[in-house]
Amino acid sequence: MRIAVLAHMHHPIRSPYAGGLEMHTNLTIERMVRLGHDVTVFAKAGSQTLGTVVPHLEAGFDPTVRTPEDLHRVRTTLTAAMAEACREVREGDFHAVLNNSLSPVPLQELRELPMVTVLHTPATLTEVLAVLDDPGWTPPTHHRWFSVSAANALAWNHRLPQVSVISNGIDHDVWRSTVRPVPGRAVWTGRITAEKGLHLAIPAARAAGMELHFAGPVSDPEYFCEAVEPLLGPDTIYRGHLSHLELPDLLASGEVYLASPLWAEPFGLATVEAMALGTPVAAFLTGAMGEIVGPRAGDLAVHHSVPALTASIQVARRRDRVGVRAWSRRFSADRMVASYLSVLRKTAERAGTLTPPSPGWSPFGDQLVAQGRDRIDAPPRGPDDDGSPLLKTIKTVQ
Repeated sequence: MRIAVLAHMHHPIRSPYAGGLEMHTNLTIERMVRLGHDVTVFAKAGSQTLGTVVPHLEAGFDPTVRTPEDLHRVRTTLTAAMAEACREVREGDFHAVLNNSLSPVPLQELRELPMVTVLHTPATLTEVLAVLDDPGWTPPTHHRWFSVSAANALAWNHRLPQVSVISNGIDHDVWRSTVRPVPGRAVWTGRITAEKGLHLAIPAARAAGMELHFAGPVSDPEYFCEAVEPLLGPDTIYRGHLSHLELPDLLASGEVYLASPLWAEPFGLATVEAMALGTPVAAFLTGAMGEIVGPRAGDLAVHHSVPALTASIQVARRRDRVGVRAWSRRFSADRMVASYLSVLRKTAERAGTLTPPSPGWSPFGDQLVAQGRDRIDAPPRGPDDDGSPLLKTIKTVQ
């Protein structure tokens, strides 16, 4: 297939990634290209991926918003860049569009094209909601809607005709390490912003008698200075913004991984990455955490408080690391991309931009055979599967 990918243009698609969305976009593109698909990526300048990159915005464009003037500047610039990208997509010869942009523009400018939009955030995108809630806007015929977790899909379902689920996945071959867990060490990774809750993870680790090593981009410098720096000490060490070559060793060194989101976490890729290294997870029960952290993989703190997270740390650190690693394999990049390709193909066939294949044809071997069905399957059950009902909510696409 010839696939156009619309990327989120706040940051380039390259390592070290600004966040999980950038990593997810690159992983998806690379898998599609390696499966033989022709992928063109409309992204911020400086992006580095296997697809053909069509750059928009200068690499030095600063999306930081501190004042109303900043907000107007950023919105105007991003809207203009995405409008230009959409024009190029319309003029291109693509079978289908994968929309990872978080922008309202494709919903308006690409109405006639077969497009799969992935909703990577809670239903809090003001500009996108303004389009969806406009009485004059109707869902385009050949647009399909997906989210990365059942919890996140629920927030969008009342605004769109059907939001199905394709769980995020990781490349387990990348998340390996020979480093052994350090007794008494907890680890934390992610964007350093208030909603990620690092200011609660630090005192929780300390109360559990553990040192904390953490890493990630300082996405909110003011928050870091005011809420995180005063908590640092000899038992709390900032390791910087690490690349995906460096992160596995850090994650593997922890007896426990702390996931402390204070918002409705749409998925939690860093949590799955930690589990792939065998590191059990102590997490706040919010958003998708209840879907991805199974009982054998860690422990969930019901209350968003330091005492609750401290108690979860003590439980999680005793989990068997072999079982944690096995649980993480439910979230496979191969399965994720196979599902996207199936949906993109079916969407293009229904729109008439792609001829249906002969029976039995499959672009990804035995992973998913296109025989007239368009199903996104839940991860296979196994001895490490506790049958969590949230993990059985992935829908059959109609």
